Amino acid sequence: MTKELALGTCSFGTTIDEERCFAIFDEFADKGGRIIDTADSYSWWDEGAKGGEAEEVLGRWLARRGRGGLTIATKLGGQPTGPGEWPDNTEGLSAKAIREAVDGSLRRLGVDHVDVLYAHIEDRRVGLDETMEALHGQVTAGKVGRLGVSNHAVWRVERAQNLAAANGWTPYSWLQYRHSYLQPRPDAALDQSGHRVAQPDLLDYVRSEPGLTLFAYTSMIFGAYGGRPLPEAYDHSGTTAKLAVLGEVAAELESTTSQVVLAWLMGDGIVPVIGSSRLETLRENLSARDVELSADQRARLNAAG
Repeated sequence: MTKELALGTCSFGTTIDEERCFAIFDEFADKGGRIIDTADSYSWWDEGAKGGEAEEVLGRWLARRGRGGLTIATKLGGQPTGPGEWPDNTEGLSAKAIREAVDGSLRRLGVDHVDVLYAHIEDRRVGLDETMEALHGQVTAGKVGRLGVSNHAVWRVERAQNLAAANGWTPYSWLQYRHSYLQPRPDAALDQSGHRVAQPDLLDYVRSEPGLTLFAYTSMIFGAYGGRPLPEAYDHSGTTAKLAVLGEVAAELESTTSQVVLAWLMGDGIVPVIGSSRLETLRENLSARDVELSADQRARLNAAG
């Protein structure tokens, strides 16, 4: 099994300045990283930002470094376009919005195509048939290689796949959801504001459908495995037992707990999206590709909590 990590770019070009972004991109590529994950909306929520900054800084790095064998994945649908509360005020997934968003991303990235294009968040104002046909049109136009979907209900993903199959359109092949070793409380309401946790039905769907790959964002839970405070949503009775076993396995492997979590995800065929903002953290995370969990260690991790 090929172990893969994707580099996430939230706050690149905003709170993470260009010099540090370039250093992180260089380190990631030099150490064999292949997938860079961005979005047209990154990172509109940072002070003074408007969205598109991450694509712009990545584009400037690509112009200097060259694309090489990198896979560039971006997302559309989540960029605010007017007043109101997010995500109700976003560009959405209409045919017009998709055409305009793709052209904008290509311009900011300085490329003529992206390898993967995600539908970032749901847009129930638009029919799935319109969205899937428009996304397919970007593939046939040569502007997009593959299609991905993020933060959609499983039934809507399945319906979109059926529409694609029935009409000869390009289906989704990459899925991106919030997922980690520790799981939030069921009542934590993390599936709000456009974000969705990978629930058991989603994990089962990905495992049962050939050609689908799951990408896990927030896989490090904002640094909680490395000593930062555990978010309240993840602080519950099941967490204590899971963290205890995680610590035991990390000691046995002489690895960090973060590396064990990443190895656990990759061992299940999942690609973690790591949002490293420091070179030391990036190097630690990339080294997780060399961590091998035994069958017993994986079973203990799975049974804990």
